[in-house]
Amino acid sequence: MSEYVTKFGSLDQYAKGGIDVIAGNVKHYAFSNVFEVASHAKPWEKIAVGKNMQYVLEVIRAEGTSEWRSCAHDEFPLCLDGEVTIELVALTTPAAAAGSEGSIALDGEPDGRPMGRIVLRRGHMALLPANAAYRFSAPTASVILLQTISGADTIERWAEICLS
Repeated sequence: MSEYVTKFGSLDQYAKGGIDVIAGNVKHYAFSNVFEVASHAKPWEKIAVGKNMQYVLEVIRAEGTSEWRSCAHDEFPLCLDGEVTIELVALTTPAAAAGSEGSIALDGEPDGRPMGRIVLRRGHMALLPANAAYRFSAPTASVILLQTISGADTIERWAEICLS
């Protein structure tokens, strides 16, 4: 029986990784290391690292304070490295069109009732509710994996980030 060892990566220390193919051809698989993707990203870029139909997993390099954002559907950020604070506001009027996909940037401060804040550290996940405004902040470079729906801000760099 094979023995497997779990290794935790971080933005400062990760291995490129690879694929152990059980059946099939390695050319049929896409693979990228989320920490490697984040290490080459600009702060707050939303880079797709996984996709299933319209649903995506986006890697975000969290550094400093993001702009305010909102979307018409729920999103789920998972902190993979560092510490990220999320501020939430219940908007008076939804900013994203009903049925739209992906998040949108808001101009200036959101109009609505503050809902509070969430502090995420490695392994913590939060819910960003539909039609609420949110803003991330991170005191040091951190990594977020965001489960969402592909939108105008989703960056697809498959040729650059996938193992070839």
